[in-house]
Amino acid sequence: MSQVSTHTGPEPSRRRRWWGLAVLSGSLLVVVMDMTILNVALPEIAADLRPSTVELLWIVDAYAIVLAGLLVAASAIGDRHGHRRVLLGGFVVFGSASALVLLADAPVAVIAVRALLGVGGAMIMPSTLSMIRHLFVDPRERAFALGVWGAMAAVGAALGPILGGLMVELFGWHAAFLVNVPVMAVAIVAALLLLPETRSSRPAPWDGIAVVLSIVGMVAVVYAIKDVARHGPEVDGIVATVLAIVGLGGFVRRCLGRPDPVLELRLFARPSFTAGALTALSTMVAMAAVLLLGAQWLQSVEGLSPLMAGVALLPVALGGVVASPLAPVLAERIGARAVLAGGLACGASGFALLFLVEPSYPVFAVAVGLVGVGTGALAFGSAVIMASTPADQAGSAAAIEESSYEIGSALGVAVLGSLAATVYRAALPSTAELTAAGLPEEAATVARESLGGAEAVAGLLDPITAAAFLADARAAFTDSLSTAGLAGAIVMLAAAAVVWRITPRRLDVTGVGEHGIGG
Repeated sequence: MSQVSTHTGPEPSRRRRWWGLAVLSGSLLVVVMDMTILNVALPEIAADLRPSTVELLWIVDAYAIVLAGLLVAASAIGDRHGHRRVLLGGFVVFGSASALVLLADAPVAVIAVRALLGVGGAMIMPSTLSMIRHLFVDPRERAFALGVWGAMAAVGAALGPILGGLMVELFGWHAAFLVNVPVMAVAIVAALLLLPETRSSRPAPWDGIAVVLSIVGMVAVVYAIKDVARHGPEVDGIVATVLAIVGLGGFVRRCLGRPDPVLELRLFARPSFTAGALTALSTMVAMAAVLLLGAQWLQSVEGLSPLMAGVALLPVALGGVVASPLAPVLAERIGARAVLAGGLACGASGFALLFLVEPSYPVFAVAVGLVGVGTGALAFGSAVIMASTPADQAGSAAAIEESSYEIGSALGVAVLGSLAATVYRAALPSTAELTAAGLPEEAATVARESLGGAEAVAGLLDPITAAAFLADARAAFTDSLSTAGLAGAIVMLAAAAVVWRITPRRLDVTGVGEHGIGG
């Protein structure tokens, strides 16, 4: 495949490329932070606006569902009309949505803001990956650049609760959104000055049917995972699952049946590409589960404030910051396959530690630090994906990788989070026993749903019974964290084995030419 330049202007200088990377990495940092920043703002939002249970769930989920649904469409538009244009549009949408929170005086308004943030995030995330693929032609530079980019994902996930907690404590829940406004303003100026326009040299014809099918399918699959995890196989989850199968099935058939599809799914024929995508998905399963369960354990069992719980999760970010830029260097010494599978195995060891050793904060810090080091595989997986992809298909590769992130995050929360909830409920007295102890039936049900629920209703019991019940609930949650550690270790080790099996033994990300790696 002959490659033609996808830059619309002169080749950027080396200095401008690295400054451009700073803009792209900073953009990713903000978008990823927004995925976790709500966790600490949610209690104040609930107290202020008093949303119903359904509204509260949509405040949490609207961002991820909309973002996942629009990834393919945003990537296709970037390939055709320019990735910088889409990126700048994403900055405008993200910043505007963040400012609109000042007008949000009802739960439905916050849901709308979160959905609009998802639109902006869908425009930003794949654009950053596509532009790195175009900016850094040299494979060695590109691998390091993607390592930096991947490190920002780990930092953003860990910094979200810290920044969110600080903003909420100082200024209220609106500030958790408003912090994005000045950042997006600076990003727009920096992108105009530093980033060249890039687009695919051979953009696929617009396929409206395929885009609609991708939106329906991705929205349905993320919704189905979340709904089934919360409520089991009820009507909404079953309908969403059917829609996901129909939408994504039709999308795959349409893409594979066209010579120039809107998303090049034939990239999965390259074993190296598949290995990179599986690494991304598996790593995000681990990250999502650690952040969800870890934040709850630190606050409800260890007694930390939301802000201090965010600080206590910093080992995740530190591990990613150290490992992500070093992964390409290590791959030159021991091979790309060893780095991909070894990173997943490192994450598995962190989960296993939670199962093998009674959780305390020092043990927890080491465990999540190992998971953070394992995210180096995520960053290097990005390098493998992009090196396996011709430049004119970078938009497809970016959309697939970002979809792996979103599905992996949803699966991490759904599978490991649901397992932890099941173990927690099994260790507590039954609803009938709690009712006999003095709790109303509705309160007993709430107490068995989560540790936060148990803490909320314990005041309905006499002090001695309440203290004993809370001690049991905290012990049950700690047990659930340990069990999730075992399950996480098994999942990560299985992924490591598959990645080791399918990754080409002589894969060399830093020395591949512009034709990509077929593997």
